[in-house]
Amino acid sequence: MTDGSRPARKDWLDWTTFGLGVAGVVVVAWACLTGWGGVVHGHPAYAVLLAVTLVASVLTTLVGLRGRVRGAAPRGPWRLTLGIAVVVLGAGWLALIAWLRPYPAVEPALAAMASDDVVTVTETATEIVLAPTGGADGTGVLFQPGALVDPRAYAAVLRPLAEAGHTVVVPKQPLGIAFLALGTFDDARSRHADVTGWVVGGHSLGGTVAAMQADAADDARTAPSVGLLFFASYPADDLSESLTIPVRSISGSQDGLSTPAKIDASRANLPAATEFVEIEGASHAQFGSYGPQAGDGTPTIDADDARAQISDAALVFVDGLAG
Repeated sequence: MTDGSRPARKDWLDWTTFGLGVAGVVVVAWACLTGWGGVVHGHPAYAVLLAVTLVASVLTTLVGLRGRVRGAAPRGPWRLTLGIAVVVLGAGWLALIAWLRPYPAVEPALAAMASDDVVTVTETATEIVLAPTGGADGTGVLFQPGALVDPRAYAAVLRPLAEAGHTVVVPKQPLGIAFLALGTFDDARSRHADVTGWVVGGHSLGGTVAAMQADAADDARTAPSVGLLFFASYPADDLSESLTIPVRSISGSQDGLSTPAKIDASRANLPAATEFVEIEGASHAQFGSYGPQAGDGTPTIDADDARAQISDAALVFVDGLAG
């Protein structure tokens, strides 16, 4: 017994509730401090979840503190069970919120987000568009970011495509998960009527989803997909027979996530004419500008060199498809 009347288990639950609330405030603060750029410039879904988590955490802290101060009557068995379940679910929720923290973009991607007399950059809550200032040709590029990566992180590597006359659209994926952005290609096709054909591409998980989107629209009558571009990625399904458009896979020899072995294994799931370009010395994270990534390999070339080679390989592919 605690305080002569309350069961020890009630006392323990109050302390745990209080601790969970404090942990929630800490997780939200950590996510904002370490990933602020990605939070502000990503899809608003994660920012909303952070706000909801903060409010719930403050209330949970007050509930736990209230129980400690007031010394409420003992809980019945069902209320205790419910309380424990809430604590367990709350801890799982905080783990998810922490895992969803985005990788914020770093230079030179941030500088590449500025408009000039060659490229106009437009950012909304759901997408980033890099458009040629002097007028675009009919071939656009829809590029899906990698999982949890700030969409701005690809501005530097994709900007040369816009400088060459191609409209580039980078969707902001809800919670940074490409599978939650399956409708973005259709949205882009409806909003950019001047684009008559689309190269659909993506990095890592974004490339996997791009393959699904390209496969679904390669026979569309209006604004079809005309090419599929992988950045350190590969398809989830066998597209060797169903996909009817050119494919280029650009990968890095030092990639620790989409490893050379995985890229090689993807050949069986892609059309026989697929072009494979390996950037010697490049790692997984060098396909964007967002800092190091857990599980990645160690690059043996600098980021500027890797980015230039990746951009060149992508530009040659897209230019070859431009009508």
